[in-house]
Amino acid sequence: MDEIKLAKVENVRMIDRYNTKNPTVGTLYLTATHLIFVEPDSNKETWILHMHVASIEKLPLSTTGSPLLIRCKTYLSVTFVIPKDSECHDVYTSLLKLFQPVSINKLYCFNYQPNKDDFPKNTGWEYFKLEAEFKHMLVPNEAWTLCSMNEKYELCDTYPRQIYVPKEATTLMLISSSRFRSKGRLPALTYLHNNKASICRCSQPLSGFSARCLEDEQMLEAIRKTNSNTDYMYVVDTRPRINAMANRAAGKGYENEAFYENIKFHFLGIENIHVQRASLQKVLEACEQKSPTMSAFLNALESSGWLKHIRSILDTSSFIANAVDKGVSVVVHCSDGWDRTAQVCSLAQLMLNPYYRTIKGFQALIEKDWLAFGHKFSERCGHIQTDAREVSPIFTQFLDCTWQLMQQHSESFEFNERFLLILHDHVHSCQFGTFVGNCEKDRLDLKLAERTFSLWGFMANHLNEYINPLYKPNVDEAIKANLAPQCIKFWRGMYSRFESGIHPREPLGDLLLDSKEHCNSLEDHVQHLTKRIASFKSYISKSAKKLQDATSTTAKVSKEVSSNEINDNKYNYDKKLSELSAADDDHPLKASNMSFANLSLTAEQSSQPQALPEEINSVAVDWKPMRNVTTCSCSTPFDQFSKKTHCWRCGDIFCERCIDKNVALPGHDSGKPVPVCRGCFRQMQKQSP
Repeated sequence: MDEIKLAKVENVRMIDRYNTKNPTVGTLYLTATHLIFVEPDSNKETWILHMHVASIEKLPLSTTGSPLLIRCKTYLSVTFVIPKDSECHDVYTSLLKLFQPVSINKLYCFNYQPNKDDFPKNTGWEYFKLEAEFKHMLVPNEAWTLCSMNEKYELCDTYPRQIYVPKEATTLMLISSSRFRSKGRLPALTYLHNNKASICRCSQPLSGFSARCLEDEQMLEAIRKTNSNTDYMYVVDTRPRINAMANRAAGKGYENEAFYENIKFHFLGIENIHVQRASLQKVLEACEQKSPTMSAFLNALESSGWLKHIRSILDTSSFIANAVDKGVSVVVHCSDGWDRTAQVCSLAQLMLNPYYRTIKGFQALIEKDWLAFGHKFSERCGHIQTDAREVSPIFTQFLDCTWQLMQQHSESFEFNERFLLILHDHVHSCQFGTFVGNCEKDRLDLKLAERTFSLWGFMANHLNEYINPLYKPNVDEAIKANLAPQCIKFWRGMYSRFESGIHPREPLGDLLLDSKEHCNSLEDHVQHLTKRIASFKSYISKSAKKLQDATSTTAKVSKEVSSNEINDNKYNYDKKLSELSAADDDHPLKASNMSFANLSLTAEQSSQPQALPEEINSVAVDWKPMRNVTTCSCSTPFDQFSKKTHCWRCGDIFCERCIDKNVALPGHDSGKPVPVCRGCFRQMQKQSP
């Protein structure tokens, strides 16, 4: 590639800010997609995806070389000291061109090619359909209908093609309301609860100081009438009141209470994207202190205001969820309705509906409220070169709020922390096309479903890694967030995950999940062996009955011929042997190689005699303990954020790269594919006919 001026640099020192006195020396490789640092002594590799790079800074020359500081969107911060300044400059200029392309068509997803056996390109793109998600809520119905006016994105180009509106809404109401709302984002249904209360979302009205729109007022009244439980509804403006008032000077603003009947207005004070971006930067500065004292870290975290913002988002979401749970409908907006509105609408649904707390449901929630309703992922995540003021951690905050709820209600979520981290990293990686673009129309124009792979298809192959072992389905219909200051926590696993020495060697969730998988494997094996033993019993009893019948028949015949029988042992032996040779094929004494494996044969199956030993040996009864395993067999060292995975066939521990196969084991009754290492996979391929 023309962008790569220098592909390999030797004798590079990687400085860990927690271990500045003993830097690691190795080789730095620059590829089309990754920056790779290889330590020759330990074989440890540090891979940095170009799309994960947030910033690159060339520091002043030192006595040991030219330092290059790289900060990542995954919150990894690393410094490479390159011996020659000219080499450092070449790596620096190459990375500047690679980490943030000018064109969206240069993103990683358009060139990414997984292994052929992983999953087809179309896998995952068909998992979620907006119409199916609304059918899950029993929509359309007598109150709500599908609007076809946005089929070609003429009503609102940042909304999905299928939008659901009140049946009472006329064409004039829809068009006028769209024109009266910022970016044409008219009120549309996003969630209908089982008590008829709904959550609708939109953008701020273009009201200025005195403008009004009768059709928009009628639209909100039509939404209120869809719920017969109450005679009022809420309009929630997620912004601080002062921000909404400032927008009036620009001809925007908020609804005038005098014009909208039977509606209660609430401002709930979530700050804008610029405040959130600055807040996250201060959090990272707090995490990057070289020798942080307790007071220094806590003061820095407090001054960032990050936890205050997380609490504010949860507070607003709780207000919406509580209102809907009590049977009151809510219309939600912020400025343009694609940032704070997406956060609180999706979190409110997460609290209300246990379906969205499953893996499939959470993915559907993201598809509906973030992708279909037009959260600007490419701008907010800085996928390509764009205005830096548009970048903001809106989706990260949503994941953080979800994690806060998981900490408070650990049994209510099917997925674990790793699931959220994978989502966060791949939103920024652009390895898959799922989160590329700013709205549904962008993704269709780019033909992402044809040209790229889906993140959901990739995650479907790794579902066992995301299971929460404490999950109890339907344990709570609705959950509530505890907003006490003591209950809002700093998410160490996200913002400090690459810091050594502050994490447990094995996360508790991983240990529990591993124990659960081991138990499942043994139970499946016991089930299989129980059935085999039952078949042995049945076969032995049938064989014994045949043997008994044959013996009695032989005794009767011997009495009849005893008087005429020749008293010659050799003659008698040859005679009995010839009778046995002529006996039925299923005679229990006919086969000279009779064994317990043969006893499993039935009329329906014809397995080989060696099948039983193979079935018994195909399942590892004992699994290697995780605690003292520090490296994989491929020499990759395990650290605090890499998952240790057991091979279900041999019981040994491997890294995720070495255990990428799933096959059904002969010794399992269920026949479900389970993780096996590459060595066991090759051995099973040789044994299969």
